[in-house]
Amino acid sequence: MPEGELVSRRGEEDGVELLLLQHPPVNAISTPVLRALDRHVRTLAEDARVRAVVLAGDGQYFSAGADVKEMSSLARDGALEMVRLGREVFRRLAELPVPVVASIQGLAVGGGLELALACDLRVAGESAKFGAPEATLGLIPAWGGTQRLPRLVGVAKAKELVFAGGLLPAAEALRIGLVNKVVPAGQELRAARDVAHTIGQRSPRAVRAAKRTLAAASELSLDEGFQLEGELVERELLGSPDLEEGVRAFLEHRPPKFPGG
Repeated sequence: MPEGELVSRRGEEDGVELLLLQHPPVNAISTPVLRALDRHVRTLAEDARVRAVVLAGDGQYFSAGADVKEMSSLARDGALEMVRLGREVFRRLAELPVPVVASIQGLAVGGGLELALACDLRVAGESAKFGAPEATLGLIPAWGGTQRLPRLVGVAKAKELVFAGGLLPAAEALRIGLVNKVVPAGQELRAARDVAHTIGQRSPRAVRAAKRTLAAASELSLDEGFQLEGELVERELLGSPDLEEGVRAFLEHRPPKFPGG
């Protein structure tokens, strides 16, 4: 299958873009998949029209993780390059200026879980399962998972998932904060799109600024966070066309139509 077909991109209303992994049968994440995803992510980062992204897997699975067959065929240097590539691509995905919503069905395990963790929000079907089974292969999550997972669910729960390598059902993933919403199986993509389209109707400037401040919250001191928050409000929001339209729409009792940009 050509690289360009491994990840497709489709534009929707409200500035929402859909990225679809297409690597049957389980959407294993190979080097070509990573490169295809990286091309789309780089393009999205430079497109001011984009307001939100939905990331989904085609078929029955979100992603069953890294392509183990490919990794087993690589020499040490080749495997190391794949690890480095995945970490860099997932970092770029996480640092997109707009929110990314993962639509998760079937399995999100190993590298698939790490891909979901690189997104801002996660919507899962009730039959979805999550796991970090790398220790059963003699590895650890190496595409950012050891850092993102504890920040999301806490260190103790992250250790349990990584050390034991078991599967977590969607209901438990919701309880511990790994996912934001669980919906009936088969409704994941629609629900994720609904979330993304809601975001797309909000002020693009405000959402982008909020993503920056929220992403920095776990890294900065409280005072540094206050400073960044204040700088973004002063530099990017006060006096902006989005703020002008939001206030006018509120006073006129109508939905706002944000210019964004």
